[in-house]
Amino acid sequence: MIRVLIVDDDFMVAKVHRGFVSRVPGFEVVGLAHTGAGALAEIERLAPDLVLLDIYLPDFTGLEVLRRLRDGKVGVDVLIVTAARDVETVREAMRGGVVHYLIKPFTFDSMRERLERYAIAHQGLAADGDIGQDDVDRLFVAMRPARVELPKGLNADTADLVGAALKKAADELSAAECAGLAGLSRVATRRYLEHFVAEGKAAVRLRYGSAGRPERRYRWAAR
Repeated sequence: MIRVLIVDDDFMVAKVHRGFVSRVPGFEVVGLAHTGAGALAEIERLAPDLVLLDIYLPDFTGLEVLRRLRDGKVGVDVLIVTAARDVETVREAMRGGVVHYLIKPFTFDSMRERLERYAIAHQGLAADGDIGQDDVDRLFVAMRPARVELPKGLNADTADLVGAALKKAADELSAAECAGLAGLSRVATRRYLEHFVAEGKAAVRLRYGSAGRPERRYRWAAR
């Protein structure tokens, strides 16, 4: 099993991420931390294989956690999970040797893919001894997320936003309601919702009113 420590200042978000990780075969969550100091203490105590690390922490940033780990030559892999999307933060994270950088909000499928690809690389480096260039090439390819082909005019980042909004909903949503949660226009959101329906990731139901066209109500189906 790949042992995972989750670091996030938001207790509810950490709980959600714990649920995501627990659903991926081969991974187990061994601990949670909500501060930078707590993260360093738990890494030393638990010696996890992988840390899901937020950038925004109440005492010091996830980047500072990463710097201290590298300065101390602590042998742990780090996957950044954060809302921070500025170029300098991403650049510093890459320089710190993170295995990936996942921007919130995201779907379970997005995290699952990163974890599964990390597991391939982790397993490939589990043995001692030498490996050849072909083996190294396969490991680096394994860490790259598969490209998701979307219809023309749609992009993966926006698809993740719409998917996350729909999945979090306790009940069905109209395109307008989903757009409000995702911070997008109703027209754009409707295109992504219909794409999810076509892919079998979402289901749609027609709700008939007293007059006019029936309202299309969507729910996430790819659990």
